[in-house]
Amino acid sequence: MSDTPTAKRPTVEEATARLLSPGSPFELVEETVLGERMQVYKNRARSLRDLLAQSAAHGDKEYLVFSDGRRWSYAEHLADVASVAAALREQYGIGHGDRVAILAANAPEWILSYWALVSLGAVVIAMNGWWAADEIRYGLDLAKPRLLLADRKRLARLEGVDVGIPVVCFEDDFEALRRHAPGASLPDTPIAEDDPALLLFTSGTTGRPKGALVSHRTIVAFTMTSFFIGARRAMTEPPAPNPPGATLAPFPLFHLSGTMGSTTASLAGGVKTVWPMGRFDPTEIIRLTREEDITSWSGATTHVFRLLDHPDIESLDASRFTQIGVGGSATTPELIRTIERRFPHLGNAIGTGYGSSETGGLVSYADNAMLREAANCVGPPLPTVRVKIVDEAGRELPEGENGRICVRSPLVMLEYLNNPKANAEAMLPGRWVDTGDLGHLRDGRLYLESRLRDMIIRGGENIYPAEIENRIELHPDVAEVAVYGVEDRELGQRVKAVIVPNAGARPTEAAIRDFAAEALAYFKVPEIIEVRTEPLPRNATGKVMKHVLAGQGENTFVEE
Repeated sequence: MSDTPTAKRPTVEEATARLLSPGSPFELVEETVLGERMQVYKNRARSLRDLLAQSAAHGDKEYLVFSDGRRWSYAEHLADVASVAAALREQYGIGHGDRVAILAANAPEWILSYWALVSLGAVVIAMNGWWAADEIRYGLDLAKPRLLLADRKRLARLEGVDVGIPVVCFEDDFEALRRHAPGASLPDTPIAEDDPALLLFTSGTTGRPKGALVSHRTIVAFTMTSFFIGARRAMTEPPAPNPPGATLAPFPLFHLSGTMGSTTASLAGGVKTVWPMGRFDPTEIIRLTREEDITSWSGATTHVFRLLDHPDIESLDASRFTQIGVGGSATTPELIRTIERRFPHLGNAIGTGYGSSETGGLVSYADNAMLREAANCVGPPLPTVRVKIVDEAGRELPEGENGRICVRSPLVMLEYLNNPKANAEAMLPGRWVDTGDLGHLRDGRLYLESRLRDMIIRGGENIYPAEIENRIELHPDVAEVAVYGVEDRELGQRVKAVIVPNAGARPTEAAIRDFAAEALAYFKVPEIIEVRTEPLPRNATGKVMKHVLAGQGENTFVEE
């Protein structure tokens, strides 16, 4: 054994300072963004087409692998994108600023279309592939695209509906686009950083989804910030024992984690991404992990739990894994414990980011050490991001006081498309965005308390469901929990918890209340507890649909 002492690794703060210093890849400068002075990355690409063109350097390295056996190298992908872009321009007249809707399950055609459209300067309308017919019509009416690209299953939901625009069916028409112009070059249309690139529909967990319009600048900044998180981890954590392999890409492409993360950031980093198709199937994903040398898993909480609980996971070499990422929904204490048991060598490589479509996906990032200290810690704001906490009158609050979380950065959306009322509520002077979340800052870190719309008011006391959920999640018999308010004539609202037990567990209402009461004030302890055997209803990004639990709506998503 060597007597050489292990070099001391920098703290998160020290690593951040080094990575942002002059001359570093992540050097920051101040520029004007849409009329406001703010920090930006100096060494950034100026458009998504620039990122795409740079991917030629990866040549024959694999970029896309789909579970149906189709695969693309970076060179093959670039050639096909150029051909599809030429076809869309020449056959359908698609150009700069035109909106084009994509309505499909995860498939190669989705990704090729995305890159072709943004390279033309067009705007991708990422339609939710789980929507039913009425929701699809709503999305089309809101976005008013010039063209619809869709697969057969989604088009079948629109049978008998005149969408009023040309339609390209992926299964029937797309191959001709891919073969339209062999040897074509990428379009050379001028694209500005703040030109719109992508319309992302919000989750719609309480009502009609809104369309958050994000720019080329947003997605490029998201990519740079993702790389920054990885570079900082490499400085602050011990090196992985094995070189990284491929990355699992399970998120829907209509979600920002799918388009901006698994598609865009992966391309910019020269990563091989493996895409399961159809319903989320742990058996299939474990097979792909083994055959494609996947060493990095990412997914919503529900995805990761289903993988870790599957008996076939025993066939995998846990030591090969370099990262487990969770997005789309909160990282719970139970999930962290489960990951640590399966992958003890990962240590601080378990982390979670906080963000939303409106904020460009990345506001802050918490590593495992921060999550161990406080389950509701979402970490310090990331580079270029400013966070402030305000009261109902818009006055900035001091550290430690809970209020509305507001964010400003080059990543924030341009606007909600065709929704002036929502813009007036969310877009504040100075390009600040009111996230609709409640939290506080302490020692430079952000702590998330609850969604504002989820807050329970019981007898005049404000109660944050996330605080109660975080406590009950610690109970060894609990797999999932959702907390919300139910109407009460005397108190206004009472606290209700819906519990899904772990397999074989039978927690009693009294046991759950007693456990909650050990750490929570009496008025926060759930008065109503429902134990159910079915998983909690979640949308496509893994967020619990509390309005469905409360009987105020129904789950109309069609998971395929």
